[in-house]
Amino acid sequence: MAANVREVMTSGAECIGPQQTVTEAAQRLAELDVGAMPVCGEDEQVQGMITDRDIVVKVLAQGKNPSSTTVADLGGGEPATIGPDDSADDALRTMTDRKVRRLPVVEDGKVIGIVSQADIATHVDEEKVGELVKAISAAP
Repeated sequence: MAANVREVMTSGAECIGPQQTVTEAAQRLAELDVGAMPVCGEDEQVQGMITDRDIVVKVLAQGKNPSSTTVADLGGGEPATIGPDDSADDALRTMTDRKVRRLPVVEDGKVIGIVSQADIATHVDEEKVGELVKAISAAP
C-alpha cells in the first residue's frame, strides 16, 4: 500500500504572514534553512507559498525594495494543499497538476507540515516521479 502524506512529510512547518516584509520572509527562510514556507493569514489558513526564488525573481530582479514589499505584494493564485491522510500518490498528482515542488499539509484548517518532491520521491514509483520533474521543469 502506498504511504500516506503524514508518513513522508516534514512536520512542524512555520507560516509567514502576508503583511510581513519580503526581508522578514528572507530572514525567516534563512533561519529555518528552507527554500519555501506557507503564507498564512491571522486565521492560520494557507493563502499561498513564498519561495527564495520568488524573492529573487519578483523582488530583487525587478528592483523592488524588499524592506517595503510585503509577502502579499508578491501575489499568487489559489494555494495547493494536501491532507495528511491523503496518499503520497495523491500528493504527487497534485504537485504534477499544479506544477509545484512543495505542498503545505493541512489538517483542521492549519498547516502541520510540508511535503516536498524529495519527500515523496522515495515512496512512489520512479516513473511517476519522473513525470512530476518533467511537469515542473516545463513550468514557466
